[in-house]
Amino acid sequence: MKIVQRDALACSLLIILLISYGISGCQSDKQKQRELHVFAAISLSDALTEIGAQFTEHQDIRVHYNLAASTTLQRQLEKGASADVFISASPIQVDALDARGLLEDGTRTDVLTNRLVVVSQKNTKINIENITELLDTSIKRIAMGHPEIVPAGSYAQEALEHFGLWEKFKPKLIFGTNVRATLAYLTSGNVDIAIVYETDTNVTNKVKVLFKFSDETHSRIVYPAVILKNSNNKDFAETFLAFLKEPIATEIFEKHGFTCLSPTSAK
Repeated sequence: MKIVQRDALACSLLIILLISYGISGCQSDKQKQRELHVFAAISLSDALTEIGAQFTEHQDIRVHYNLAASTTLQRQLEKGASADVFISASPIQVDALDARGLLEDGTRTDVLTNRLVVVSQKNTKINIENITELLDTSIKRIAMGHPEIVPAGSYAQEALEHFGLWEKFKPKLIFGTNVRATLAYLTSGNVDIAIVYETDTNVTNKVKVLFKFSDETHSRIVYPAVILKNSNNKDFAETFLAFLKEPIATEIFEKHGFTCLSPTSAK
């Protein structure tokens, strides 16, 4: 009789464990399904961190970011990295992924624009009225993003070529692997000048803007966002892209210095 009771008890415990495991597994799967993986240009890091928190609060979807130079992210995606959304600091990387058939058709949208500026440390005596003044021998090192990796570097090369200064500047140039690394060269005192996005000047009080490149000197700075074809969370991704256009997100972007693009201006 006792053996039967023990067997019955053991069986009951096993059933309870299986049910608990099943419930736990369902909850775990449900939690995983309410997550979104976003690859984004590192210049967006501060704004997107705030927006991600708001998105989670409103939609109960947790956002995980992979922030790096846009070309670095492009290469990761080309090699099979898993992501739901990609936000680049240039259309070039999105075009490359599109050519490989890695993007969900009809989901691409231009979200933001930015400005390219020349900055120095705040306490420096350097002041310029013309970009050619950077050729002065007192300015020995200039940091900018690597043009083959960092969109800000590509825009900077275009701007310098516009003024006929690219070849003359080459001996002075120090290349950063992303815009924040470029800015760090300056704030740490390793260079005299840096060429970065205007929004990057908002992340530190140690720099001042010396010169702003006009939009005519380089390709238009545009941040496109798109859903990846291999995304397992396309509904959430669509919700996230729509959220980027909502007032709560645009206010955050504008607070960090970006200019938001309306559907008409994005064309």
